[in-house]
Formats: sequence, C-alpha cells, structure tokens
Amino acid sequence: MAETYLGIDIGGTTCAVCTADRQGRLLASASFTTGKGSLGWKETVDLLLEEAGRQAAAGGGSGPKAVGISCGSPMDREAGLIQEPANLPGWRDVPIVDLFSAAFPRAAIHLENDANAGALAEYHFGAGKNEPARNLLFLTFGTGLGAGLILNGELYRGSSNYAGEIGHIRLSPDGPLGCGKAGSFEGFCSGGGIEQLAVDRRAAWSEETCLRDGALTARDVGLGARSGDPLCLEILDISGDRLGQGLAMVIDILNPELVVIGSIFTRCEKFLRPAMERALEREARKETLACCRILPAALDEEIGLYASLSAAYHGESVFSDEPPGVRG
Repeated sequence: MAETYLGIDIGGTTCAVCTADRQGRLLASASFTTGKGSLGWKETVDLLLEEAGRQAAAGGGSGPKAVGISCGSPMDREAGLIQEPANLPGWRDVPIVDLFSAAFPRAAIHLENDANAGALAEYHFGAGKNEPARNLLFLTFGTGLGAGLILNGELYRGSSNYAGEIGHIRLSPDGPLGCGKAGSFEGFCSGGGIEQLAVDRRAAWSEETCLRDGALTARDVGLGARSGDPLCLEILDISGDRLGQGLAMVIDILNPELVVIGSIFTRCEKFLRPAMERALEREARKETLACCRILPAALDEEIGLYASLSAAYHGESVFSDEPPGVRG
C-alpha cells in the first residue's frame, strides 16, 4: 500500500480531517462546524478522531505514516499541548498529540501553528509554487490574524516558537479589539475585528444600509459590499487601510518577495486591496515594496486541509529544501 498522511485542521469555527498521498493528492476529506466554541474540546476531539479513524480504515493498510495537526497559538509543540487559543475557549493544555498517538500508535504526530502550516502549504502547493519565492509571508486573516514566515526557503519559528504573532501589533490607540488590544492589527484585520467594526459603525450610521442592528458577522459585511452597500464598503476600506499600514512595517523589516493572504482577503480582495495599496504606497519604503508581490491564497477554501497535511510533510522531511519551481 502507498504511504498516506492524515491532516487535522482545528479552527475556531470549522474543523476538518483529510487524507492524502505523499505527493499531496487528496484521497478523502470531511469537515464540521464547531459553533464558535459551543462544542467543548472533548466533543470536538472525539469527532476528529472518529472521522480520522473512518478515513484510515477506508484506506486500508497499516494506517497513516504521519498525522499533521494545524491549530492556532498558543501551543507547546514539544509537549504536544494546545494552550487555549483565543478562538478555542476552554482548550487549556489539551494533550492533542497524546490523544492522536493513542489512536494511531504507528504514526508520527506533528503539531504546528496554523499560520506556519498555512505558510508551508502556500509555499509548496499554492501561491509560492505558482510564483516561486525564497522569502514568503503568509497572513491568515480569518477568525484571527497570525503570520507564518518562510525565510531563505525555511520555516522560521523564532527562539521560542512565537515568530509571526503580528496580530498583536497596535496600529491605533483605539479601535476593534484583537489579541486583547484595542486598535491592534488583528482588531482591524480579522473576522472578529470586522464584526466589532461593523457593530460600532452601524450604531453611528444614519443612512440606509443592509446591515441590521445588533450582532453582525464579517460575512454580512462581505455580502453587503458585493451589493454596493456604502457602509459595508466603508468598513472594508478601513480594514484594507490598516492592512496596508501593518504590512508596510513587516515588508520593510523582512523584505519578502511574496506576501500571501488567506480567508477573508481571498473572498473580499476587490474591496480590501485599493485601500491596502494606498496605505502601502504611503507607509512602505519604495525599494522593499517594489520587489514584493501581494496575492490572495491560491489554495482558497482548501488551505486548512493542505496546512494540516503540510505539518505532517514538514515534520517527516517530505518537502525538499529546494525552492518551489526547481524541486526535482
């Protein structure tokens, strides 16, 4: 039987399980929603293990060679613990690696930060494969905001595995809350932040709008923007401006050839990009900006699947050290 690899993507709103071969060809996948934390971690892990077992049984053989688990920070990779990320309330010191090791005793289990895993996925299977680059920055721009860094062709984690936590950067003295900070990069450039921005702007808005009073979602804003709603367009313009402001700092520091942005940016690029580009022209050095391309995630809705698989591939040294486009 050919080698198979199992991917487990644990997100704040959706979880997924997938199986692929060594070349990254998907053989099976399934997902379920978690109701933004309404499912407890035990119930969620039970569902993940059940589906993983189903896929492994369907594949026959001795089971997966390795399991990759992609999840938000904080985490302790060495101890195999998820340490209550903001989008997973109640997940305090969950021994996720031990739980999967018990279910798949023959497989190596690899836990990875979701932004790092997303960077690996886009580097090897997505935008980085289509647009070869040795230095790539990946931004999640989903429920929260984090970054994964590929520097000189290698994943960069930092001295304590917390490199890329750009959501904590404060862009304004006030504004939507993200990472516990008002006016943070995550506050302006995440699903949760856009929801807060929408509620605040709606309360002060006197003109006609499709946004109702009360609870709103980033999806509501995106749909409204597509219909030309002026308030929704303004909200995404604000988010795009702050995206450009934050990116200017990171681009000037790291000087990457390629920035890839996922999730909300992928779906709302036409509304976010104009303000983002204006802010970049205003804030970034022209020399660093000139050599940097900014693209939506090429893997689109499959990025969570490939991110989790990439955690397994990277952990098992399946990936070549060569940059995309020149691998044998």
